[in-house]
Amino acid sequence: MKILKPFALIIASFALIFGSSQVIAGSYDGKKSKGMTKDIVDTAASNDTFSTLVAAVQAAGLVDTLKGDGPFTVFAPTNDAFAALPEGTVETLLKPENRDQLVAILTYHVVPGKVKAKDVVNLSTAETAQGQSVNIQVNDGKVMIDNAQVVMTDIETSNGVIHVIDAVILPKDEVASR
Repeated sequence: MKILKPFALIIASFALIFGSSQVIAGSYDGKKSKGMTKDIVDTAASNDTFSTLVAAVQAAGLVDTLKGDGPFTVFAPTNDAFAALPEGTVETLLKPENRDQLVAILTYHVVPGKVKAKDVVNLSTAETAQGQSVNIQVNDGKVMIDNAQVVMTDIETSNGVIHVIDAVILPKDEVASR
């Protein structure tokens, strides 16, 4: 019985989070990925909440990759998440000479495969496209990916799923250099 209570909290939090995902996803209509025509990039680009992420994906040269077949799971930071970085960080990362660093950070937000909210209860880590693993924790009904809280889940796309996070997560070597 002790296991059921935390599990119920997790499911309740996902229901609460998922219920608000339509607001941020803009054109998201609740259809499953089979019927979706927009890929991850087009879904993000269709909502101003992700304009900084989209600009970063373009600067990193990852548009074609994230428009590919996938499936991909993307932990998508909002514009506010990018704005919370130290002043000048985003501008510095968008410079061509910092492309490798930008690619490493962005691919750390991508997990190969489709990991939906219901699957997270069985995970404590997930290996990213960057090569390192993110830590996954569920505490008091809140799902954390490293230091970022998942604020909306399961935005379906034609090639995967987007989960919205409230902070930019950084690979271990990037955290150490800050």
